[in-house]
Amino acid sequence: MNGAECLLRTLLTNQVDLCLMNPGTSEMQFVAALDRVPRMRGVLGLFEGVCSGAADGYARMTGKPAANLLHLGPGLANALANLHNARKARSPVVNIVGEHSTQHLRYDAPLTADTAAFARPVSGWVRTVEHAAAMGEAASAAVAAALGPPGIVASLIVPADFSWSEAGDPGCPAPRFSPSLPAAERVRDAAAALRSGNAGLLLSGSALDVRGLRAAERVRGACGVRVFADRYAARMARGGDIPAVERIPYFPEPAQELLAGFERLVLVEARPPVSFFGYPGLRSSLAPDGCAFDVLASEDQDGAGALECLADELGAGPLGIALPFPPRPNLPTGEPLSAATVGSAVGALLPEGAIVSDEAVSSSEPIWPSLAGARRHDHLPVTGGAIGQGLPVAMGAALACPGRKVVALEADGSAMYTLQSLWTMARERLDVTVVILANRRYRILDIEMRRTGAGAVGPRADEMIDLTHPEPDWIKLAEGFGVQAARAATADEFIREFAAAMREPGPRLIEAVLDPA
Repeated sequence: MNGAECLLRTLLTNQVDLCLMNPGTSEMQFVAALDRVPRMRGVLGLFEGVCSGAADGYARMTGKPAANLLHLGPGLANALANLHNARKARSPVVNIVGEHSTQHLRYDAPLTADTAAFARPVSGWVRTVEHAAAMGEAASAAVAAALGPPGIVASLIVPADFSWSEAGDPGCPAPRFSPSLPAAERVRDAAAALRSGNAGLLLSGSALDVRGLRAAERVRGACGVRVFADRYAARMARGGDIPAVERIPYFPEPAQELLAGFERLVLVEARPPVSFFGYPGLRSSLAPDGCAFDVLASEDQDGAGALECLADELGAGPLGIALPFPPRPNLPTGEPLSAATVGSAVGALLPEGAIVSDEAVSSSEPIWPSLAGARRHDHLPVTGGAIGQGLPVAMGAALACPGRKVVALEADGSAMYTLQSLWTMARERLDVTVVILANRRYRILDIEMRRTGAGAVGPRADEMIDLTHPEPDWIKLAEGFGVQAARAATADEFIREFAAAMREPGPRLIEAVLDPA
């Protein structure tokens, strides 16, 4: 078999059965091989950033990689922003990047680039296939690297002539390594830190799944420690009977106020918390000066299991069945449509087992409290801050979990970066409800203009933040991509449209026009 078929069959041998692709001439052998390897599902994205963001969402929900098929260095470059987000999410992703044939590279053709150099900033592993016979082994190595732990972006660069040449048999299954538990001494040290008082527990990674949160609740019951969540963790279980924890705020002032007085923070798959940006006159660290950090579990370890060990070390009993869970929000009938009322409606109507992809940006904070009282769901937040992840991550989550409703809470400015996701949602008939929170501005920049000391927004600066003149018409945009759409300008209209979207399979888009007051 040729190299392209060998690579696809090797991916299947390694349980990678989804390939998100935006191919070009150098990848045509892979596209042709799809008809000979029918178990590999190919999904077309109209922009490489859609593919890379979807691979991130898929990995967050399955724990295994999808493959991206990208066209040469420029195609990879188009995918970089969401690969940056995937790197910060510790998502396992396998990039298959086409390259010019080896004899053609020396001519410096228009698309020739240093593809490996493009890959390195977002990849934990980069390799160029050396010859066609190495294809199977190289593909298995890419999957092994992506899986870690922790998960990373692995980029395999494939010259076109190795795709059409004879390559031999597929590669063998790559070894899989389970994350380890921390040493008993580290568990004892963490328990001692928590018993000392003025200590908090900061969770990320698997520590924020159901198992980890229940173990953290046992720890809290044993020693009264406050438990915090890394707001940029890739995935967090919330709602229903899942124990709630405090999320670190976005802006440094409330975050530093929340953590004031703590002398120690015990980290579980988390890093010491820092602010998203640096601001004049403010510390970048969110923890108090002099705060010590004790690592219970590193990023490549089993945080949930470590918390269970910690609970046992503290003599914690089993988790109680009568924990005080937040109440389901009331439907905000008769109210203006704001981010808060959108949050109440979503919290009240979200079905059991839903997945929420959250890139609401300035609207996220008012929505967040209402989701605590929603039915059980998974929350997928912004991780790396590169704009345009919300719609692709929702798309990838829907590909990963076809039996679960996916809701994308999306700022109107951010949605413009990867709105091509709507086309793939329609083509693949994905059950995604997109809520566009339309305030017609890059609202977060209104806030950041003042916070950075740049002063008030003047008329010329306002033109760089304003999204009117003309206003994007989300109904026409969605329908142009084949997605049913509706506009809501009051809370009652939003409740009606969102309730209908939760009853019926998607894709569907609701433009929530927020009250400017």
